Amino acid sequence: MKCRSCRRKAVTKLRAHNSAFCRDCFLLFFRRQVHRAIKSLRMFEPGERILVAVSGGKDSLALWDLLCSAGYNTTGLHLALGIGAYSTASREKTERFAKSRGLELIVADVTEGTEQRGVSELARRQRRSTCSVCGVIKRHYFDTIAAERGFSVIATGHNLDDEAARLLANVLRWRTDYLGKQFPVLEQREPRFIRKVRPFYLISELETATYAFLRGIDYVVEECPYAAGATQLHCKEALNRLEEAMPGTKRAFLSEFVARMQQRFSGEVERGARACQCCGRPSYGETCSFCRLTRVATRS
Repeated sequence: MKCRSCRRKAVTKLRAHNSAFCRDCFLLFFRRQVHRAIKSLRMFEPGERILVAVSGGKDSLALWDLLCSAGYNTTGLHLALGIGAYSTASREKTERFAKSRGLELIVADVTEGTEQRGVSELARRQRRSTCSVCGVIKRHYFDTIAAERGFSVIATGHNLDDEAARLLANVLRWRTDYLGKQFPVLEQREPRFIRKVRPFYLISELETATYAFLRGIDYVVEECPYAAGATQLHCKEALNRLEEAMPGTKRAFLSEFVARMQQRFSGEVERGARACQCCGRPSYGETCSFCRLTRVATRS
């Protein structure tokens, strides 16, 4: 198997692109895809301060590695979620990555704002799924820390597999408000709403794993212990079967939605957006989900 670009021996094959690449050509191909997405959707400019949400996994660390290598002004943000050994390992990997590259890293312990209760305990108290509660907490801390420290944009490592699975889940139930928010760039509509971007939205999980391996990035391999059984995993499995039979299905599904359909649902977002009456952070109701969570956490 030879590299499509230079004809040397290939180290990876990408069926969705009908291509194979050697190490150097793959890294160049990968970076070009990401920079094309950043530029075409005007995600951010070189001088902007970018807060990169880093979990310790391959996607977020690969994103941080790529952005800082390209000269962007980045700072990492890691949230300690209180999920036992998994959170400990994730924090260690993230801190080691930042230290080895001389990068600035902010670590926030979310249990400090929830009476020392981790996400699983909060989920049990609210009778919600752990993944749902975890998402609420992450969004709150991302927005709050970015606003307080003067960052203009928050970048996350969500990849094509993540975004295509989320799109499928939302389409299956026609959640029009969620479909309206599913865009690689969520613009800052007012000071309380920090712009959020997903530069890897058309980059597959296989591609990010290959990039991380070739760049020597040490990341947490284990999945979150609460991920098993999540709806998005079932959607990923369904899409993987389609992708195996028809390479390029995920990319076409998501990219065509973004290009042709997403704008039709965007009005749902504009009508629902407001500020929380308690904390002033972004909310789609009078009180944001995080403030409702903290009320539950403080009850005896």
